[in-house]
Amino acid sequence: ENPAKILQELPAPLLDDNSKKELEDVHSAKTPEPNVNMKIAWRYQLQPKMEVGPVSSSRFGHYYDLSKRIPWELLQSSKWHGFFLPEHISPDLKGESCFLSCGYMRLLEFIQKSVYAEGFDGANPQKKQKNILRIGIQNLGSPLWGDDICCKENCDNNHRLTKFLYILRGLLRSSLSACIITMPAHLVQNKSITTRVRNLSDTVVGLESFIGSERETNPLYKDYHGLIHIRKIPRLNNLTCDESDVKDLAFKLKRKLFTIESTGSIVAYSTCSPSAHT
Repeated sequence: ENPAKILQELPAPLLDDNSKKELEDVHSAKTPEPNVNMKIAWRYQLQPKMEVGPVSSSRFGHYYDLSKRIPWELLQSSKWHGFFLPEHISPDLKGESCFLSCGYMRLLEFIQKSVYAEGFDGANPQKKQKNILRIGIQNLGSPLWGDDICCKENCDNNHRLTKFLYILRGLLRSSLSACIITMPAHLVQNKSITTRVRNLSDTVVGLESFIGSERETNPLYKDYHGLIHIRKIPRLNNLTCDESDVKDLAFKLKRKLFTIESTGSIVAYSTCSPSAHT
């Protein structure tokens, strides 16, 4: 998918405190008054009280309205670079054996060029204060990238994806950059490839949708649309990764919000919709 089209479909960010009024109809979970008689299950009474609404400080980039698209004026004022694979690969190479390696290498060259051209190289002293270069790669490893790990269990090119991630990891470590990658892990035939991808990542989060599964009709999950699996979270200066203590997270897609909830109380709000990964 063309990166310009992906940007245009991003949800609208909440820019100021006035936008909080638009979400008041969504935040119905209010703390009950002491003098109000309410019967609540005992297991929910033991849950800690969480902050449900968006916090007024540092709101930009953390809270979005899914019912609206990002303003075109905001996109025009933002500096971004797009990598569309068909524009960087010659039509003569499509279908050839070198298409996969050429696609990954062209993407690495594009990211490296952006890092150095915009001054995000961590090895050089910064002349002025810089932001962090945010990189988003969508559906990496899918057949649309020319990869065959989703088509065959024993493919000849199963090391090219992990080699790409290894080089990208080194590039990120030496620059002021952060990268978010989405990958159709449920389509990968060889699960050892999924394990290697997890080992090359700092944080791994999985989304499991209820659509098409038996959990879609399960009454226990009637209020949710899918599960959140925290596979891996970073642990600095250690050889092993940390594992989250929270195992029962689910997500719910409302009209204006995409919420992540525990079985008893809301614990966090995500920063984007499931279809927006950049």
